[in-house]
Amino acid sequence: MAFPKKKLQGLVAATITPMTENGEINFSVIGQYVDYLVKEQGVKNIFVNGTTGEGLSLSVSERRQVAEEWVTKGKDKLDQVIIHVGALSLKESQELAQHAAEIGADGIAVIAPFFLKPWTKDILINFLKEVAAAAPALPFYYYHIPALTGVKIRAEELLDGILDKIPTFQGLKFSDTDLLDFGQCVDQNRQQQFAFLFGVDEFCIQRFINFVVKLENSKLKVSKNQRTLPLGTTNFPFLHR
Repeated sequence: MAFPKKKLQGLVAATITPMTENGEINFSVIGQYVDYLVKEQGVKNIFVNGTTGEGLSLSVSERRQVAEEWVTKGKDKLDQVIIHVGALSLKESQELAQHAAEIGADGIAVIAPFFLKPWTKDILINFLKEVAAAAPALPFYYYHIPALTGVKIRAEELLDGILDKIPTFQGLKFSDTDLLDFGQCVDQNRQQQFAFLFGVDEFCIQRFINFVVKLENSKLKVSKNQRTLPLGTTNFPFLHR
């Protein structure tokens, strides 16, 4: 069974795959990207070749090269590099999982296959189990993104008894708007110490905007004697068009 050096938690950046104007992968900037995340953003965990990184639009060879570059450039700088190895082909997924282990990645993640979709929990788990077995020393994460895959099996249902089938299972990247499902995943698996990563960025941004708006409104309600409170101003670029 795999034992991560520490639990995956905090911010995990879903990295883009930089491209040149000719559509080739721009490997030369990945080192700068690592430094930007660590030094400018304080982020030391990354999720490579996922949806944001357009992993499924890359060839297997390109995905391998991208993964290698992130692991190499992130050595001694990043805490954890999780490689998404999901594919429509089980063999391709297994190949990418084995490669992730060989290059020293810290974990692998897999989405549900979405052409010939698994229609039951058992079928999906059997697919995930085969991929996880290809890299038995790496922590394994399920990437739940039903809007992309069309696979509507609830994450809470999938997690029930999953360690019996996939002993290296360590957590879930939950990219769905069904917060009831997400809450049940967390509530019903507290003793397992799984990592639960919430991947719908729009929800997080909206909550932050709501906070900023409330803060701005609160300045209008302070009494005359309190108007010197250093609340500052809100000047966030993404709030303006």
